[in-house]
Amino acid sequence: MTVTATSVDESDQLEPKAAPGSRLARLVRLVPAAVAALSGVLLYVSFPPRTLWWLALPAFACFGWVLRGRSWKAGLGLGYLFGLGFLLPLLVWTGVEVGPGPWIALVAVEAIFVALVGAGITAISKLPAWPLWAAALWIAGEAVRARVPFHGFPWGKIAFGQADGVFLPLAAVGGTPVLGFAVVLCGFGLYEVVRLALESRRTRVVRRSAATVALLSVAVPVVGALAARGLVSDKAEDGTTTVAVIQGNVPRAGLEFNAQRRAVLDYHVKETLRLAAKVKAGKVAKPDVVLWPENSSDVDPFADAQAYTDIDEAAKAIGAPISVGGVVERDGKLYNEQILWDPVKGPTDTYDKRQIQPFGEYLPMRSLLGAINKNWTTMVRQDFSRGSKPGVFTMNGAKIGLVTCYEAAFDWAVRSEVTDGAQLISVPSNNATFDRSEMTYQQLAMSRVRAVEHSRTVTVPVTSGVSAIIMPDGKITQKTGMFVADSLVQKVPLRSSETPATKFGILPEMALVLIAAGGLGWAVAAGVRGRRAGGV
Repeated sequence: MTVTATSVDESDQLEPKAAPGSRLARLVRLVPAAVAALSGVLLYVSFPPRTLWWLALPAFACFGWVLRGRSWKAGLGLGYLFGLGFLLPLLVWTGVEVGPGPWIALVAVEAIFVALVGAGITAISKLPAWPLWAAALWIAGEAVRARVPFHGFPWGKIAFGQADGVFLPLAAVGGTPVLGFAVVLCGFGLYEVVRLALESRRTRVVRRSAATVALLSVAVPVVGALAARGLVSDKAEDGTTTVAVIQGNVPRAGLEFNAQRRAVLDYHVKETLRLAAKVKAGKVAKPDVVLWPENSSDVDPFADAQAYTDIDEAAKAIGAPISVGGVVERDGKLYNEQILWDPVKGPTDTYDKRQIQPFGEYLPMRSLLGAINKNWTTMVRQDFSRGSKPGVFTMNGAKIGLVTCYEAAFDWAVRSEVTDGAQLISVPSNNATFDRSEMTYQQLAMSRVRAVEHSRTVTVPVTSGVSAIIMPDGKITQKTGMFVADSLVQKVPLRSSETPATKFGILPEMALVLIAAGGLGWAVAAGVRGRRAGGV
């Protein structure tokens, strides 16, 4: 079958007509650009803390309309506008502490990936079953964005906006790539159903094969999600453990840097002692495992005797091992580290964060940036070093997998803990820098998706909120407020079985990338044949 480009811009069929050169005509030409940007905003609104997950479908339906049948150059520009509409509001929290410059620069770079996807979709939109190829191409774009530059930035994956949606069980089938693919496919399929319905009404001709594919694009993801619900369970497989999540809070203002660090440690010690008193009084169940947030001890307890003593006192008072988030210097290198602190033996094990944050925990191109502006290098005075091994702590018989903050956005970082034996996942985080922005809710949604993806209880201890306990079915059973000292105690299930997503790992993503590549190859070959035929 030979596929050629249509001679008329098919997307014009839904656009208002106006006399060439008139003011209305100029405004009409701006409609696709406006729709692309607003569709991106609509996609942003589908993300937490809102529970409007279903808005992702009309967002991609509108995106499909503005792209289908256009040139790749138009797709590039429209894709960039869609990316800006989506990412500018989604990532505004990145500028809370450092101002709008880094936020705008980050979005400007990340939107390039969306622009390239937009250009690709214009090419494959001329193929039969184009929603399939287009959805796979979107996931391929996410795959690239999660790896480059600077080891990638997966924030804004479509899957992370679906923690409250009907598609969530698909995370257990093939992880975030399959979940995201289903949502995007359904959105593009929705537009194709509408387009074909309008076309058949105008021409009185029903293209049954195309209509069938369009309907399947909408129906298969929904049916697949309903069928996948059987993979979601919160039943205990290896017994239970009682976890305590500590949120010590942070001082809001008025302290210099070192005093701030000491105060944060003191707050977490104090909250743990307060919990120990409640346990002793019989008001709360005694925890088997105590989890502190990332940066709960920015004072290195291996170098500071008082910090060591304070943490040891807290562990002995609660009578349970504590996972302490510390900043540790070892052999001249700085590590963002989780420390397993036993109430009898003291520190016995460590996990060093492997996926460290560029421009936050290390500064790429330090010499170049320093030459441009020395103030930039003072923001990150010393680069953190990367850990090299998964972190699974054995705490009172339970195997706890550590995924430190930023790592929760990376598929491989979470999966490695589960394949290394984790029966429960903890995501210690420090969101205090981002004040009351949406960042903490976006990250909490990631943890909910990870719970379903790997069928594990997920705990989220955060310095200043929102801390939470999440069941393996993605439901939050307890959570704290923001900027309050609090603790959560709950008996949770331990699980060791692996979901298909855990077993398959990167394979579903690779398959979707290959589908996208196949679609692009087909579109390019069809275009070449069309040009040759037109030249005869």
